[in-house]
Amino acid sequence: MPLDERDAHYLEQALELAEQGRGCTSPNPLVGAVVVSEERVLGQGYHAGPGRDHAEVAALRDALRRTGSSDGGEGEAWPAAAKDLFRGATMYVTLEPCCTYGRTPPCTDALIAVGIRRVVVGAVDPSPQVNGRGVKLLRDAGIEVDLADGRLALRAKRQNGGMRKAVTRGLPFVTYKYAMTLDGRVRTDSGDSRWISSAESRTLVHRWRAWSDAVVVGAGTASVDDPGLIAREVECDKQPLRVVVGGCLGLSRTSNLVRTVDRGPVLLICAADTPVERRAEVESWGVETATVARRADGSLDPGDVCRYLLSQGVQWLLLEGGPRLAGGWWSAGMIDRLAAFVCPRVVSGLDNGAPLVGRGVLRMEEAAALQELEVVRIGPDVLVSGYTGEAF
Repeated sequence: MPLDERDAHYLEQALELAEQGRGCTSPNPLVGAVVVSEERVLGQGYHAGPGRDHAEVAALRDALRRTGSSDGGEGEAWPAAAKDLFRGATMYVTLEPCCTYGRTPPCTDALIAVGIRRVVVGAVDPSPQVNGRGVKLLRDAGIEVDLADGRLALRAKRQNGGMRKAVTRGLPFVTYKYAMTLDGRVRTDSGDSRWISSAESRTLVHRWRAWSDAVVVGAGTASVDDPGLIAREVECDKQPLRVVVGGCLGLSRTSNLVRTVDRGPVLLICAADTPVERRAEVESWGVETATVARRADGSLDPGDVCRYLLSQGVQWLLLEGGPRLAGGWWSAGMIDRLAAFVCPRVVSGLDNGAPLVGRGVLRMEEAAALQELEVVRIGPDVLVSGYTGEAF
């Protein structure tokens, strides 16, 4: 049956709760849950990370703690009070409850055990071991299950774009972020690009880094800009994997990336024909290396790079340039979301200085149109973002 306004309200609340786990749950998905009875929130929770309670169980335990009952802790059966408390209650959860044993027992078992009457699900989990089985188990147990559609279902899917693309496409979810001047340039004719964006925008980018599994730049950017790619000025449980794609010459012993290997891992992805001696030298600095084959034009295949990174646990990938690397990834269809900080500066110049360099379309009617466009003011800048395709 279609969700009503009350259902939408509580499911939105669960979606907001799920965001509290952003940057902490990978490779697990973000999930939030709210359990409600007679217009009263009994408990709420979210998944805080691998090995921790799933959102549904966290919400059930929160409800029991609020009433002073035992919370059914690890190794304990759910207390008798649970069935009285949850009789007739509705669980709102952003992702289909799991039905398999992993680090924790199936959430479907918990919902059945405590006597939940109805479950409202934001999106089905596309993982092969779930993918509708959780919904079926609940329905077979006599629990009413309703699935969100429209705006709420889309929001639930987008919230876990990294996991969903990894499962359905075998690739990480890629956001390409860049800052450009009002005249559309990401650098001056001399190559200078610090700083186009405001301090407020840069702080937001640090938060994105903290939320990502990996941050990627090309060897040219690594050499010219000498970035550290560290998530600073924000709370960060762990630094993202910092990745340089291209030739070994993008790094030296004195590079910021090399000097900060003690703060987080650095990976160089280079061509398979890179001299073994050069790779060994880079590795002696504490940098990991990996190789992929070259394409006919000499560049590294973006799909091969992304598939390798997924094999290393990267589901959420923040691509920070440069323009030639990003242009290659764009042409290969690897970019899922664009995020452009448009800044109130004008530099002019003779070079193109565009954020994407590569093969483009010849007619404006062929230009890609972003979906679910969002325009937000960030300090003096304007952040324009959108998706390049449908939700996975």
